[in-house]
Amino acid sequence: MTSCGRAMRRRDGLRVLIGCETSGIVRRAFAARGHDVWSVDIRPSEDRSNRHIVGDVRDYLSDGWDLLAVMHPPCTRLCNSGVRWLSVPPPGRTREEMWRELEEGAALFSDCWNAPIPRIAVENPVMHRHAKGLIRNYEPFAQSVQPWQFGHPETKRTCFWLKGLPPLTPTNVVDGRLARVHRMPPGPDRWRERSRFFTGIAEAMADQWGAAALDALALGPSCACPVPEAVRA
Repeated sequence: MTSCGRAMRRRDGLRVLIGCETSGIVRRAFAARGHDVWSVDIRPSEDRSNRHIVGDVRDYLSDGWDLLAVMHPPCTRLCNSGVRWLSVPPPGRTREEMWRELEEGAALFSDCWNAPIPRIAVENPVMHRHAKGLIRNYEPFAQSVQPWQFGHPETKRTCFWLKGLPPLTPTNVVDGRLARVHRMPPGPDRWRERSRFFTGIAEAMADQWGAAALDALALGPSCACPVPEAVRA
C-alpha cells in the first residue's frame, strides 16, 4: 500500500478518486457513505484532510479505482464563454499563450476521460469546437444540471460527461434563481469561489452514482450503467 491508499477494494464500499478538488465537498459526501475515497489536486486541501493527495491526478488514474469524478479541471480555455480570447487575448497575454493553455486543459480532460476506470464523471462548462477537436474519443456531455434542482436557490449550469454512470435525478427543486457566482466582486479568490461545488449536487452524486456503481459491481465487473440521450437543464 502507498501513501494514497492503494489497496484491495473494501467490501462495504467503492474505491473513489475525486480529481481536481481542494474543497473536499465531493470527497466528504462519498466518505459519509462509507466509500474509500481520495481527492487529488496540485494544491493542498482546504480541510487539511489526510485523504487528499497533492499531485497531478493523471499520476493516479491506473490505481484500480471503481469510480472517478473530476470536478473542477481547469476550463478557462475550454469553455465556450472564453473562446474569444483565442483570437484576441486579454491585455498582457499572447495568442500563443492562450492556445498553449487550451492544449494543456484539453490534454488533462482527455487523459481523465480516457482513464482505465469503468465509471467516470467529468464536470466542465459547455466547450467550444477547438477544445472538442483536441480531446480523444470526445463525446457530447450527457447531462447539465442546475443548483436549484438540488436544494440551492441559485443558477450555475454544470455539465457532466459520463461514462458507465446514469444522469443525476434532481433531489430537491426549489424556488430562486440567483446568479450568485456571476455577481461576485473581483478579488484574488474569486476564481476559487466561482468553482466551489454545491453540496446538494455532491450529495446526489454520492447517493446515486455510489448506488449505481455498487449495483453494477454486484452484477459483475463488466456491467455498466447505460447512459440515455443527453439531459439538459
